[in-house]
Amino acid sequence: MNVYLTFDIEIWCNGWSDLDRTFPPAFDRYVYGRSAHGDYALPKTLDILNRHGLRGVFFVEPLFATRFGLKPLQTIVQLIRGAGQEVQLHLHPEWTDEALVPLIEHCQTKRQHLSHYTLDEQAALIGHGRQLLEAAGAGPISSFRAGSFAANRDTFAALQRNGILLDTSLNRCHAISAPELRAAHDFDAPFTEHGVTTFPVSVFRDGLGRPRPAQVGACGAAELREALHDARAAGQSHFVIVSHNFEMLRPGASTPDWIVVRRFEQLCAFLGSNPTEFKVG
Repeated sequence: MNVYLTFDIEIWCNGWSDLDRTFPPAFDRYVYGRSAHGDYALPKTLDILNRHGLRGVFFVEPLFATRFGLKPLQTIVQLIRGAGQEVQLHLHPEWTDEALVPLIEHCQTKRQHLSHYTLDEQAALIGHGRQLLEAAGAGPISSFRAGSFAANRDTFAALQRNGILLDTSLNRCHAISAPELRAAHDFDAPFTEHGVTTFPVSVFRDGLGRPRPAQVGACGAAELREALHDARAAGQSHFVIVSHNFEMLRPGASTPDWIVVRRFEQLCAFLGSNPTEFKVG
């Protein structure tokens, strides 16, 4: 079974009212997560993956660079690429109205989700994001994830316009995630829309029978191992796991969350020691 370790890499300033003051410390926390124990954001994530011989996909949100310039984005891309890992495109259009030069027309108000934009606007924003990442040294962009999993049918048409034909934007545990596609697809296996193949985030039933997305910060290590075994036994070909650059940090701080750190270590050790059952890529 193919297992995809996917990471959404993004920066948040806990509000939009004082960005020029709050961005530098936010960048330091979300990118490095510096603490007395070490750097437990991106550097630790990359270290754990590489120690276990695993390759992940890092979906990097680039639109903050339209406010703060290319250099911080280059720092993120260089960290990831320097560790031998892959960079692809993530998009949180909440940054659109913060750009110093307008990216689209009628962008004076904040619209949170990509699905709140027209097809032409989505295509333009995806194009801007791809150009920013490629200018930062990411290499060719071939796959995408919408912020908050808030894609819709137009998103796939917009991706096709930009020549991006792989996607992992869908999560059936999030109501905002392409509700108009749910009658035709169960979101449990890859499918194609507007020529774009999308790999939904894997969802399993927890001990109480509730659907839960396979996210490192929201599941126990034993739950993830059991879900992987059960999916493989059921004949699933693909399993998509989600994490973020900040999931090994305590909320609102740069100190490590040791429970999540141990969980991620255990997950990577498990996958790294079972290469004949789980092909990680």
